Amino acid sequence: MSHRVIAGTARGHRLKLVPGDSTRPITDRAKEALFSILGSSIIERTFLDLYGGTGAVGIEALSRGASYARFIERNRAAVQTIQENLESTGLKDRAEVLHTDALAYLERAAPRPFEFIYVAPPQYKKLWKKTLLKLEEYPGNMVPDATVIVQIDPAEKEDLPLEHLELYDERRYGKTLLMFFEYVEAAHE
Repeated sequence: MSHRVIAGTARGHRLKLVPGDSTRPITDRAKEALFSILGSSIIERTFLDLYGGTGAVGIEALSRGASYARFIERNRAAVQTIQENLESTGLKDRAEVLHTDALAYLERAAPRPFEFIYVAPPQYKKLWKKTLLKLEEYPGNMVPDATVIVQIDPAEKEDLPLEHLELYDERRYGKTLLMFFEYVEAAHE
């Protein structure tokens, strides 16, 4: 599978893969579709890649004009891969890579809110559900109207009792399902 930056300032750069099979790289087709859906809304916006893997999605966001991306990854080899990919694409000055667990990260006391949050955890461990529930529990990680994108295998999909994350779109590309949620703040009574 080709693993490259599709568009923007780092277009055509090949990205290193994480050794072993601990990550779930997004296909170029699904990544291209994702960013054509997001379009220019990514420009000058902040991007949180919660299960960084190779960094491909956050790097694509930076290449297409995102102002800042933070990568959260607990696998040491993946953290190193993300750092090398940021270095080789020339995008490291607008990025930060944290070696920590995504769920623990979301519970931090003083989070930085993000406009886009990407959730593509290891498959079949129900982590995507735990992550969305954690985002609702700790909404300080999101600006009002933030977009949360979940990448899972279609077989993992199930309904979740979410109060403030509203599913507004979903697209399937082979064995990749992308679900788009908007963070809707609670109405003040």
